[in-house]
Order: sequence, then C-alpha cells, then structure tokens
Amino acid sequence: MDIGKIRNFSIIAHIDHGKSTLADRILLQTGLVTEREFRSQFLDDMELERERGITIKAHPVTAPFRSRDGETYQINFIDTPGHVDFSYEVSRSLAACEGVLLVVDASQGIEAQTVANTYLALNHNLAIIPVVNKIDLPSAMPEAVRDELVAFLGVPPGEVRYASAKTGEGVVEILESIVKGIPPPAGRPARPFRGLIFDSVYDDYRGVITYLRVMDGEVKRGDRVEMLASGRVYEITELGIFAPGMKPAKTLSAGQVGFVAGNLKDIRAVKIGDTLAAAGSGAEPLPGYTEPKSMVYCGLYPSASENFESLRKALDRLALNDASLNYAPESSSALGHGFRCGFLGLLHMEIVQERLERESDLDLVKTAPNVTYEVIRTDGSAAEARSPADVPDPSLVAEIREPIVRLEVMIPKEYIGAVMTLAEERRGSHKGLEYIGGRRALLHYEIPFAEIVFDFYDKLKGSTRGYGTMDYEFLSYRPADLVKVDILIHGQPVDALSFLCLREKCEARGRRILTRLRREIPRHMFQVALQAAVGARVVARENISPFRKNVLAKCYGGDVTRKRKLLEKQREGKRRMRAIGNVTVPQNAFLSVLEAREDE
Repeated sequence: MDIGKIRNFSIIAHIDHGKSTLADRILLQTGLVTEREFRSQFLDDMELERERGITIKAHPVTAPFRSRDGETYQINFIDTPGHVDFSYEVSRSLAACEGVLLVVDASQGIEAQTVANTYLALNHNLAIIPVVNKIDLPSAMPEAVRDELVAFLGVPPGEVRYASAKTGEGVVEILESIVKGIPPPAGRPARPFRGLIFDSVYDDYRGVITYLRVMDGEVKRGDRVEMLASGRVYEITELGIFAPGMKPAKTLSAGQVGFVAGNLKDIRAVKIGDTLAAAGSGAEPLPGYTEPKSMVYCGLYPSASENFESLRKALDRLALNDASLNYAPESSSALGHGFRCGFLGLLHMEIVQERLERESDLDLVKTAPNVTYEVIRTDGSAAEARSPADVPDPSLVAEIREPIVRLEVMIPKEYIGAVMTLAEERRGSHKGLEYIGGRRALLHYEIPFAEIVFDFYDKLKGSTRGYGTMDYEFLSYRPADLVKVDILIHGQPVDALSFLCLREKCEARGRRILTRLRREIPRHMFQVALQAAVGARVVARENISPFRKNVLAKCYGGDVTRKRKLLEKQREGKRRMRAIGNVTVPQNAFLSVLEAREDE
C-alpha cells in the first residue's frame, strides 16, 4: 500500500458522547460492514462493554474509503478506551496515529475527559478534527458547543464538523476531513522493521496476538523479531489486518496497523508501548514506554473457602488478556485465603471483579480498596505499602508518603462554590480556574488520591446535580501525617479491618467502625472489648455486654452476704471465661464494616 494513501486516526470523547456509535457509522459508510451484519456497538465484543456502554479493550479496524477526489485511501481506525483508568493504553494508541476525531455531545458540551484526552493528543502533536455529535437531539445546542470548541482549541469555526452518528448525517464529511486534514504516516519503508505495540490478547490455539503499528520497514511470515523491553525473540507465524475481524495478509509495511502472532505463549512478556523490531537489527526503542503501575489494591476472597483454587484459576485465565492486572496470594484471619490484587483504578477493579464472578461463577468478597503508599523506615530504606498490613510498627517508620494526583473537574459555572468546598474538605490544593465557552468552568486541584478513590465522584455528581465530570493523573508521592490504625476484637488484631488515615481523624474513623461492629457481632457469655489502636495506644473502645444469668433469682430473703457470694462467684466465672474464650465473628459483620468504609 502506498504510504501516502494511509490515514491512521483515533476517536477521543467523554463517556456517552457517541464514540462507539460514530465508529459503527464509519464501518457502515466505508462498506466494511453491511446492514445485515451490523449490530449496535459493533466493535465492543465484550458483554460488559455492551452493557455499560464503554470501551475496555482497543479495537483497531482497517477500512477502504473512496474520496470525492477519486482516490482510494486505507483508513486505520483505533477505537480506544475512554476512561481515565486506561489513560496509558490511550496514550500508546494515540502514539500509533497521526490524528484524532474529538467528539463532543451537542447537548452536554466539553467535559473533563474531553479535556484530558485532548491534552494527550496535543502532547503527541496529532491533528485534531473537532466534531459536534448528536445534533439530532431536541436538547442539542450545536452552535454553543461549537463556540466552546473554538475557544478551547483555538480553531476557526469552519473547521468544526457537525454530525449525528445515530442517523448518519455528516459522517461522509467527517471521512473527507480525515483524508484531507490528517497527514499520512511519516514511516520509512526502506529501514529495518520497527513497530509500536499498543495492545495484545491471548488465544488458546495461537498464543499471544500482538496489535502493532508498523513505524519503519516491513514484516512478513518467517521473520524473527525482538521485543526490546523484555528481550524476547520469536518467529512470526501469522500476521494480518483487522477488517474488522482478523484477516491474514502477506506483509505489513510502514504506516499500516495490524497484528502479528508467533510461538509466544507468555502474555506478560508483551508490554504495551514496547517496540517490536527485527531481531539483531540494533533498532532504537520508540519513546514513551513505561511499566503500567497499579494505583488501587484490594483483597479478593471466595465467600466459600473451598473455592480458593477456582479463584486462582480464574485470575490466571483473566490475566492472559489483561497484563495490567497483578495479584499475589494472601491470607486473612477473618476471611481466610484469597489474593491481594492490583488495579489501574476503580473502574478497572469493578470490571475485573465482575468478569471473575460472571465468567467463573464465583461469589467473591472484596475488602475496602486502598491506594499504594511509600513508607520510609528509620534506617532510611523505602518500601511500597500496598495494604495496611505492609506498614511496619510505628517505631520503625520515619515517614509515610501518600500518592497525590492532579484533578481536573469540569462543571457548570454556577456550581463552582459547592465543588470548591468539597475539594477543600478532601484536602485539595487549588491550582487554577478556567472558563470555557462562558458556560463551563474547569477547576484544577492537587489532591491526595486516597481522598477521591472511594466516593468523591458520587459527591461531585450530587453537588452539581449530575453535571460535574472529573479526570485525574498521578503526580508524585508526598509526606503526610498518616498512621496505621489496627482494629482489635477481644485483644486480637483483625488484619482485614486495619486502615491508614490522617492522625487527626484516626479516632473518629476508628469509633465509626467499632460502633458498627458492636451492632453486628452477637453477644457472648463474657464481655467483648472492641478497640482501635495506633501502635500500643488505644484511641477508641466499645464494649459488647455479655449475656447475664440472674443468679439472685433463687434468693428470696436472708443475709445479703449470700447474694454477694453468688455475684462474686459469677464474676469470677466470667473472668475465667473471658481469658480462655474465643469470639465468634460472623462474616456478614466484616462485610457490613467493609461496605460502611467504602461509604464514608
């Protein structure tokens, strides 16, 4: 294929602004999919993607398009995820393109992820074609949204395209803008082969299938290639393009997007963003590659202990198609054997849990999610704390550092005060305020990740009547006055309930947990002490009163010493029982506390 006739692009948009519908319409318009074959959200082949209306995995497509000038172009479209949890994958997919369609809902306007993904595109020096979608809606305000885009991007009004992906209106004009406004790839066909890996999947029969954009040279069956980050060398046994299913091809040359497969069975050897090059060519790796870093951790336990091996097999199976998921076995005195799992964010965590339960028919118990902290010991060494159990004794800790994120909140301007109050309550540091198009405001904050990871988004929606949207990006670890709080039941620490929080809030949070536990744990024959402790210091306590037999019922008179003797004998029995007794804590008590902590 002539490299001058290739156009590589992606679509960036906020959730529910019509990205998948526009992708469907492009497939129909180019004739790649017939009306008979078509179904809504054609590229979203995962059940969860179709239910939630979001894209979780990248879906590339190669389609022919005959322009009005009589030329036939090869359009390579990469349908990327839109959620902030997958921003690294989006960044690598954009690195495989020369341009993007920036899609904005005509009734909603610019929102937080629109801004974040636009900045990603600008960082890659991509051509941006702004599109106002859903112009057929009764509530559409295409001119007002166009003015927002003009102010935000600094483009002439005439460059903004109008479309209705649902009806097909304006789609041909968008395709014409792609071939005219997006430059052809700048690859060098004469150089040794080099390509960018932007995704991968695992097939039981073919092994690892790698999605790549060829930057230089060409690759064909039988070639030996090397992944520069992992150093793995293997032979190509199959390659092709997506049309939209996998279609074999003889070669892939500079500028094209396709897939390669070989005798490779370990998906963890394939790193998104890595460079695939001809073995022994000494090629330089493409810039931008980093290891994906888990930001949120939680424990996953089977509700029935005999399902532990089933959970292990389910995680192994899921990890074959999700290299960003990491997990390790752990045990809890309260919940038994399970796994400590690392995720890119809260959505990633929800998706993994739901897939495990659906695809493997498991009933799972999830501990409260927590972020990763850096612990500096008194000897100067640093360690990563993925759970409160990883934090050593306070006497060995010199400093605890928490993750800070850059938060961007897009809201109608009348809600600025409410959102600023919410952010300041969560220890946010205000960094800037911009007005976009006269109707919307963009707030910039630096805020601890732990403060937004649970319910910040729900509170934001409540404060702005559903109109607020947010996006965040990890910045750095910074020192904070944090302490580890242990929850003790009858003198025994319960690892599943321990947590990290600000020193000034440890008593209040500990007491909330103890109060709920006191309601959930049944009474015993002896008094049960519930305590929240920081190191050796108890900061909160609640007691569960014991069952008590009325030993004086048989005393109908006589000397008071007889009553005292019976009460003393009962007291001694309770003391002895308390010393040797075990507290039975039902699992629903732990679950109710974990749910309560997510709601705090």
